[in-house]
Amino acid sequence: MIRAKKNLGQNFLIDQNIIEKITNIIEIKNKNILEVGPGTGNLTTAILNKKPKKLIVIEKDNELTNFLEKKFTNKIKIINKDILKIDENFLDKEKLTVFGNLPYNISTKILSQWILNINDKNLWFNHLILMFQKEVADRIITKYNSKNYGRLTVLTNWKLNVKKIIDIKPSCFSPRPKIESSVLFFKPKKNIYKLNNSKSLEKITRVFFMHRRKMIKKPYNQLFNDNNQVSSKHKIDLKLRPQNLDYDTYFKLADEYEKLIS
Repeated sequence: MIRAKKNLGQNFLIDQNIIEKITNIIEIKNKNILEVGPGTGNLTTAILNKKPKKLIVIEKDNELTNFLEKKFTNKIKIINKDILKIDENFLDKEKLTVFGNLPYNISTKILSQWILNINDKNLWFNHLILMFQKEVADRIITKYNSKNYGRLTVLTNWKLNVKKIIDIKPSCFSPRPKIESSVLFFKPKKNIYKLNNSKSLEKITRVFFMHRRKMIKKPYNQLFNDNNQVSSKHKIDLKLRPQNLDYDTYFKLADEYEKLIS
C-alpha cells in the first residue's frame, strides 16, 4: 500500500466526480498532455480514458514512480525527477496541456518558475490546469486594492489569463488536508508587456511586497536611488501601499528598472 509522504506535500485526489470535472475542463482527445504529481495515478487513469495523443508524467517520488510503471506499463512516459530541476521548455517538441495536483509546499515556486521562464517565441504549453490550496489560488486570482493582492498575482497576470474552475473539499483527498483546494485554469496572453529580463519584474515585486503594509516610498527609493523622475513620469503616489498599484504600474516600474541598471 502506498502511503502519502508529508515531506513531499502529498495528498492524493480520490473523488471520481472531481476527477471527471477536471478532465472535462478542456478537450484532451489526441492532445499532448503533461501531468505533474500524478500520485497513485487516479487522475492519470481518467486522462488516459479521454484518449490523448501522448501522456507524460513527472513524479519525484521513487516509490510512486515504480508503482506507476507497474500500473500503466508503456501507456505513459514517466520522468522521475524534481519538477523544479527540469527545464520545462525542453520537455517535448510539441506544446503540452498541463494538469497538476501541485504539492502545497512548492506550488508557488513551480508557478513562479514557469512564468519567469516562459519563452515568448516558443511557448511550451497551451493551457495549465493546476490545483493549489485555496488560500494560494485566491492570491493568484485577486484584483489590486485587495488584501490578497501580491507578488504572485502580478507575476501571473503578466503573461497568463487565469480563472477559477472549482473549489475542492478536504474529503476529496487521501490523506485529508486541513484546508480546501482550488483548481485554476491558465491560458497564455496574446499581448504581453515586453521586458528584456523577467527577473526585473521578479525583483521589483519582491522588494515592494517585502513590507506590504507600509508605504511604497522606501522600496521605491531603494530601487531607484531616491530619484523621483520615474514616479512623476508614471504618476505614482509614493504614499500608497504595494497592494494599491495595478499590474501595469508594476510592469512599467520593471521596465524603468531595466533601463536604470542597463
